[in-house]
Amino acid sequence: MAQAEQGRAAGPTRAAQGRPRDTTIDARATAAVVELLSTLPYSALTLEGVATAAGTSKPALRRRWKSLPGVVVHTFISVLGTTPTPDTGCVHCDLVHGITNLAEVFEDSPITRALPGLLSDLEADPGLRADFLRDYFEARRATSRTVLEHAVERGEIQEGLDMELALDLLAAPLYYRAFFGHQPIDAGLAERTVLSVLNGIATPEWRRHHEP
Repeated sequence: MAQAEQGRAAGPTRAAQGRPRDTTIDARATAAVVELLSTLPYSALTLEGVATAAGTSKPALRRRWKSLPGVVVHTFISVLGTTPTPDTGCVHCDLVHGITNLAEVFEDSPITRALPGLLSDLEADPGLRADFLRDYFEARRATSRTVLEHAVERGEIQEGLDMELALDLLAAPLYYRAFFGHQPIDAGLAERTVLSVLNGIATPEWRRHHEP
């Protein structure tokens, strides 16, 4: 009886002493995907290759992300971040800062090469696609929406603005160039994009004070 009671008491202790979660795998997987994409197209990326480069195993990656696109979505968010647009009260400055932040990463990081293929793969996984749109796309878009909404309140942007269209117009040149590579993502792209959009949606008073 005493031995049985001792065994029951020891049971939870042994379970608690099981193999701990490796908290470094997330960072190592991110670094591995970026490293591999610097020399390989997205179509050549494999879960086994990422696991080897990260110094881990396919099962370890699958426990976290289930699939290769899941690992790449995690990498995308880790590298590009989700809240790039500040809200300082200067609509022009804030939007330029936000787009520049993203443009610099797009220009410097090989993760950009994965975007077309990743979006294609996400069509086969609606759940992961929803996660990507929520955690990356909408998270970024929300900060720019806040900047525009506050600019409307200050009288700098026209009331009745088609907000979704304005947000599309601000992001479109960057993503278009990232997808097709027909033009460079140069240092002045953010400034030109923001001024082009603001000249269409800003109030006459704002335009008078910001004429070239």
